[in-house]
Amino acid sequence: MELTVYLAGQIHDDWRDQLKESAKQKGLPLNFVAPQTNHDRSDDIGEAILGDQPGNLYRDDAASSINNLRTQVLMQKSDVVIALFGEKYKQWNTAMDASTAIALNKPTIIVRPESLIHPLKELSNKANVTVETVDQALEVLGYIFE
Repeated sequence: MELTVYLAGQIHDDWRDQLKESAKQKGLPLNFVAPQTNHDRSDDIGEAILGDQPGNLYRDDAASSINNLRTQVLMQKSDVVIALFGEKYKQWNTAMDASTAIALNKPTIIVRPESLIHPLKELSNKANVTVETVDQALEVLGYIFE
């Protein structure tokens, strides 16, 4: 059995690559999908497909529509969602993805540091599991295969 894992969370560092490498080292049969991690590509996709937009509102709306479609398709095909909340960046997209996963009844693991317990308390309560590290999230997934 192989699980497909949607990796929601900020795109400004290599946490996904680290998680994938750790999963590989542990021999976990996991396939990973994620939002578009190339920030420029994500921001520019609407105009790349639909052409120049008349202003930033329309540019963002066009990109959002296409990015949301991509997320919906990949998340619906996933078996489980890991949503990483970090200290450094505002996590609007992560919160949206985690909420969507929960609404779709996707098994959801939230990764958040201790400092975010209070602001994420309702979301954590709705998730299946909340942990503090990516390694703990992988341990949860590893337990499925025991």
